[in-house]
Amino acid sequence: MASRRDFFRNAGIAGAAVAAASVSRVALAALPEPVIMDKAETQPPLVPANGRPYNPVVTLNGWTLPWRMNKGVKEFHLVAEPVIREIAPGMKAHLWGYNGQSPGPTIEVVEGDRVRIFVTNRLPEHTTIHWHGQRIPNGMDGVGGLNQPQIPVGKTYVYEFVARRPGTFMYHPHADEMTQMAMGMMGFWVTHPKGAHPLIEAVDRDFCFLLNAYDIDPGSFTPKVNTMLDFNLWTWNSRAFPGIDSLNVRLGDKVRIRIGNLTMTNHPIHLHGHEFLVTGTDGGPTPLSTRWYEVTTDVAVGQMRQIELLADEEGDWAFHCHKSHHTMNAMGHGVPTMIGVDHREVVKTITSLIPDYMVMGERGMADMGEMEMPLPDNTLPMMTGTGPYGPVEMGGMFTVFKVRRDQKPGDYKDPGWYKQPPGTQAYEWTGPLAQPARFKSEGGQSMPAAGKPAAAEVKVRKPDGHSGHH
Repeated sequence: MASRRDFFRNAGIAGAAVAAASVSRVALAALPEPVIMDKAETQPPLVPANGRPYNPVVTLNGWTLPWRMNKGVKEFHLVAEPVIREIAPGMKAHLWGYNGQSPGPTIEVVEGDRVRIFVTNRLPEHTTIHWHGQRIPNGMDGVGGLNQPQIPVGKTYVYEFVARRPGTFMYHPHADEMTQMAMGMMGFWVTHPKGAHPLIEAVDRDFCFLLNAYDIDPGSFTPKVNTMLDFNLWTWNSRAFPGIDSLNVRLGDKVRIRIGNLTMTNHPIHLHGHEFLVTGTDGGPTPLSTRWYEVTTDVAVGQMRQIELLADEEGDWAFHCHKSHHTMNAMGHGVPTMIGVDHREVVKTITSLIPDYMVMGERGMADMGEMEMPLPDNTLPMMTGTGPYGPVEMGGMFTVFKVRRDQKPGDYKDPGWYKQPPGTQAYEWTGPLAQPARFKSEGGQSMPAAGKPAAAEVKVRKPDGHSGHH
């Protein structure tokens, strides 16, 4: 984490420096110092130094924005600006975000807090901020043209309201929304309960992240903002596997995970090895009578889901979107299916003209993960990431939920790979193989016909108007 002065000194981004100069030091003197994050790794929870106490969240591959107290008001400073975000090692994207990152920093407050947010616009066009899901005065809702004028380039606007209810929320622009959200402008907001709450239990670890997606051509850096559905990078907090950090917990921890969806489609989020309860939505904590155990919950567009579980199974457990094409990177949508096609003869002809030609997809797509085909610069392989036993063959919205008995309370460091105890891992069978039994019928119709059906007669009407029987 760095001050804005250090950020501009080290980043070497001429455009950002010019934008910074558009707001004078005198104009910023009365504002909270803008805090900038230049790291893509998950940052430790921000323990509140003042204000009402709360149990802080951990933002996956993100961070929480510091604040200052000013006469009982919690003040934050968001800077909307172009940013460079590493999607995963080997690929960076030119996005728009807040305070050096996309998504922007998580804002954490307590129910009943009076909050004042200064928003400085360093984008090349106007913007606003909408506080998604919150109950606030109409003039603070952030819909440009409806509730307020747009925030012009180089100007700072102030939003002020009371955090009236606890829950999990988001923030994003409501100005040129298609472009600005497609460029990565969004962030997380958590309002903690001010005291004991009948529907909100204390947890040992509290994680949060946003679902977002981009369409970035291989070799390029900037998203295509007009894409509606055919995205090729499916990300959590603008990171794709293997760039998504693992969620590291202690065996026996009560864990809460908050998920917000700002993509253009739904995502069934699935956790291996554990079942969980959906304990909260956009509307707040869910009544106890509505909760049941699941291993997959669907998060629709613009929705929040809060899930809770007891981490009582040690190991490395997959955690991912269950739409299989959302766990792939840099997908090409026009690639034909070649499974079962025998290329051998045609390959001889093609390789006489193109010596480096490779056969792909005739046995499935896993072979592609082993090829050493050259990729354009700044492009991720479709399936990547390596585990202790070889390629994981995943990308996109995938990470690992790591449960360890020796993980210390409050320790979020990656414990490394899990070593399965003897006798608890799948293994190769080397004994004799019996021939499978073959049955003439493995079932029948539930309503068999009574008697032998009559032969069907088909009447064919010919184009000249004559008909015949067959």
